Amino acid sequence: MRAMPRIHDLYVGRAVLGTVLIVWAVLLGLDVMLSFVDEFRDVGTGRYGPLEAVLYTALTIPRRMHYLFPYAAVIGALMGLGQLAATSELTALRALGVSRRRLGLAAAGAIAVLTALMVINGETLGPWGQRSADALKTSAKSDNLLVAQYSGLWAREGDVILNAQGGQERIAKGDRWLELNDVRLFEFAPDGRLESMALAKTAEHRPGRWLLKDVTRTRFTANSVSRTQVPQERWASQLDATALTAGTDRPRYLSASELHRAIEYRKRNSLEASEFEEHYWGRWFYALNVLALCLAAVPFAFGSLRSGGLGKRLFIGIVFALGFWLLQSQFVKLAGVFGFDYRLAYLAPTVIMLLVSAALFRKRSG
Repeated sequence: MRAMPRIHDLYVGRAVLGTVLIVWAVLLGLDVMLSFVDEFRDVGTGRYGPLEAVLYTALTIPRRMHYLFPYAAVIGALMGLGQLAATSELTALRALGVSRRRLGLAAAGAIAVLTALMVINGETLGPWGQRSADALKTSAKSDNLLVAQYSGLWAREGDVILNAQGGQERIAKGDRWLELNDVRLFEFAPDGRLESMALAKTAEHRPGRWLLKDVTRTRFTANSVSRTQVPQERWASQLDATALTAGTDRPRYLSASELHRAIEYRKRNSLEASEFEEHYWGRWFYALNVLALCLAAVPFAFGSLRSGGLGKRLFIGIVFALGFWLLQSQFVKLAGVFGFDYRLAYLAPTVIMLLVSAALFRKRSG
């Protein structure tokens, strides 16, 4: 007898998984198609042609999968359970003693597998694909990725302000590093006085260190100005490629680790970091939100089939579940405006939805 619930779990999970994948494929297909059509506005600019548009769209698919999955999970779970209800299979399972809570957890368990894969995707393939797509597009359109991505770059690290006229990422013999060109470093005293200015032909960043080459440094004192020239000079700084591109990359396309480094950099230099914190905590709550959303919507799939209205219940369930995202987005925006913790903004709507879901389960079990 103990083996029977596990068989039921697998059966319900397979039904839900199948509908989730179908809905996901439809949503993703529509999104990719619309994106591909939109890319034709840039076709013909520089070397950006139809093939580049196809490659760009293909590279963004992992990121689109991550973004669309919560919607597909909710709609697919309701459709899967609705299909079982329409064929009286849920009624049969209930007659065998399987509780609504167990059926809901079986559906959530199947979705949890895909959710885990999407969390990994959101930290690996998604950001990598979007960066690669943006680099491909920028390079093809401008014929000069260096200028397009890093031209006129400004960054601050403590009392030092950096300006670079160009830059690129280099790869040689398995080694990868960031190289900036025509670099200027302005070092200020605590009272705001300019202490020194360094001009470097290039600045190379490798893990944990910067190397300045062909450096001309001018030092300013109260009574004199001195100038020195050195072929190389090390710069002790925590500034890295993530911090440098944080102002140009869209935060929602960054991984959690990149967002964390960008937040640390901005706070270290007294810069605004709320947008990065919003997306950072959104990544942490992604899995919880998906599962809570599905559990909150599942009760709408149950009810007396003889009373009719299954389609109506499914529609209300979808609207109810998708309304969660609107509620949470408003909480998050309020957190940004009033400055309270983003973790509370993400957690409060989830708790509310779970409490409502528990009340609906008890009502329908009564």
